[in-house]
Amino acid sequence: MTPPTALIAEDEPLLAQALQAELARAWPTLQVLATVGDGASAVAQALARQPDVLFFDIRMPGIGGLEAAAALADAWPADRPFPALVFVTAYDQYAVQAFEAQAVDYVLKPVQPARLERTVERVQALLARRSPAETGLDAAVQQLRQLLAAGPPAAAPLKVIQAGVGSSIRMVPVDEVLVFEAADKYLRVLTAGHEHLIRTPLKELLPQLDAQQFWQVHRGTVVRADAIEAVTRDDAGKLHLQLRGRPERWPVSRLYAHRFKAM
Repeated sequence: MTPPTALIAEDEPLLAQALQAELARAWPTLQVLATVGDGASAVAQALARQPDVLFFDIRMPGIGGLEAAAALADAWPADRPFPALVFVTAYDQYAVQAFEAQAVDYVLKPVQPARLERTVERVQALLARRSPAETGLDAAVQQLRQLLAAGPPAAAPLKVIQAGVGSSIRMVPVDEVLVFEAADKYLRVLTAGHEHLIRTPLKELLPQLDAQQFWQVHRGTVVRADAIEAVTRDDAGKLHLQLRGRPERWPVSRLYAHRFKAM
């Protein structure tokens, strides 16, 4: 029987070492294939190595553990078993409540051996009860969708975006915005005829947007719902949006494809 495998994504080397050491005691047959320190590397290594279990730190440079898991779920081969997810986090009320509600396991920092043993038992049971034909991908997508939607109470809806233009500031009414798109260290704010760049991360802006007006359709893309003109499916089965007032086509990830059930 092939030994189970794991990938650890943790940006603090000492904590990563501690987790690996405790895993060696709690689950001696588990092979840790790699340890990485950021979300992008976590996604790349998971796709390349396809481990059985993922231990993802919630807060990492670039994209955090939840966002990395979402990106991985979107890119994961549909015919391959999706890894069991375990999130590593410092205590956070919203995160812990969300994990418990979705039956996703988590490990609090610093790692406690007794708690990790319970996590190992749960993951072993999950892997043991999966049938050969069951990938677990749909369940993981549903869990991640709910986890990403959980969090602190939403802020009051934003009315105006302040975008820097040279030495001045342009006030962009949110009612004119069609797309918010993450781009490196900036956020692109697109209206029908203009593009603006702001430094506010998308995850900070999202709680300030009206969820009925703005739909997240990809990890880095939010669109105005009433501007969606058409939804098409390509030969690979991926959905794309066409918006009134913009020439681009916008991909829809697995996590948000449920918004377009008719497709």
